[in-house]
Amino acid sequence: MSLSSISAEFSRRSFMRGAGAVGTGAAMLNIPFAGRALAASPADSWPGVEALVSDYVRQRKVANMVCALGWGQREADFIAKGRDSFLAERMADPDSLYRIYSMTKPITGMAAMILVDEGRLSLDQPLADLLPKFADMQVQKIYDGAITPDNLERAVRPITIRHLLTHTAGLGYGSMVQQGPIGAAYAEKGLVPGAISRIEIPGLLRGAPAGSLAAFADRLAEMPLVYQPGTRWSYSVGLDLMGRVIEIASGQPFDAFLQERIFGPCGMASTWFRVPAEEKFRLTANYFLLGDNLLPIDQPGTSIYLDQPAFPFGGAGLVSSPRDYDRFLMMLAGYGAIDGVRVMSERAVRIGTSDLLPDTMLPGDIYPATYGFGAGGRVVRTANGPNFGWFGAAGTTGFVNMGSGLRQGQYSQYMPAQFYSLQEDFLAAAARDAGRR
Repeated sequence: MSLSSISAEFSRRSFMRGAGAVGTGAAMLNIPFAGRALAASPADSWPGVEALVSDYVRQRKVANMVCALGWGQREADFIAKGRDSFLAERMADPDSLYRIYSMTKPITGMAAMILVDEGRLSLDQPLADLLPKFADMQVQKIYDGAITPDNLERAVRPITIRHLLTHTAGLGYGSMVQQGPIGAAYAEKGLVPGAISRIEIPGLLRGAPAGSLAAFADRLAEMPLVYQPGTRWSYSVGLDLMGRVIEIASGQPFDAFLQERIFGPCGMASTWFRVPAEEKFRLTANYFLLGDNLLPIDQPGTSIYLDQPAFPFGGAGLVSSPRDYDRFLMMLAGYGAIDGVRVMSERAVRIGTSDLLPDTMLPGDIYPATYGFGAGGRVVRTANGPNFGWFGAAGTTGFVNMGSGLRQGQYSQYMPAQFYSLQEDFLAAAARDAGRR
């Protein structure tokens, strides 16, 4: 099988398969809050998860895997197997560093909810209030068709903050989702939502990113939308654009706002857009699956994440540790509070983890029928309340059940994530184990 054919996993169809990955596991989370004593060890507490992790590492499907599982405000149980890379001496542990890619989105979404709660943004506020260049958008008549006047029409409604948070703005996602001329145009204009490797890999992100969030926003405003705003769920750069919105609404650089308002208060000391040189010893390697072979595409010593990014990618730019991201999920499980520190209001968390999809969605869209979508993450409805979170393109998973308080984090590094059923299998195993307790 060729590299280019494997890379096709990153096509629009692959993303939509990934969009359905959580259904089985999350739907099982109809369980009460765990008030019982913990078992003797994480392996005893979470036998299904431990078996899953052991199986993947033993079969060398992945170099390592770390899972973080916890309840409410209790400390997490960690299950860790393997080494930071196939060649590393260091064993993977809760402080190993992983490229969390799109698990950045819920963090950006909650940053936006802080500003909504403070009255500096509102969910149904037109984006053009903050970025006037988005006032008169054009929309493709034929999805992924030509970018020519005969295939364009005016947007029937403005893009709103709600649309950006829920992937319903009609924005594209470059060559990883868009297959037609608009995908090439995104790459040409530097509308790239992240970094993967110094190696050119067919089907992955292409093009040099715009030099700043401001330039990214300005260039994006020149592109036609792929759908009418508010009508379809379509994976997009909406959360990257939200970074620029947050800058304007807060008066701070986006990354500084995250540090001051989320990372610092949550005690997340190992979450960065750029990995400090002195911390690269705990950075894991990322691999690309070519058939059954794992090819290294981003090694710790030469990682692209050691460079300063062109701008902080709010959709897929962060590196974090299992311990750190669990702190973010713990804050959400505490409805905005962690270790006695109030990071967000309860109201902001409740709204952000609820279904925010607009009421203008067209019939037949998978999300209104099957799922909801909140501030940067999927909402799966359960008897206990919403299960909120999202996935990463290199095989990571992070969810929290807002009723039971169950926190579910799984970390490994391989691409494309959909090559294995790991993300779905992890959530199902975590739900089964939690139901036994």
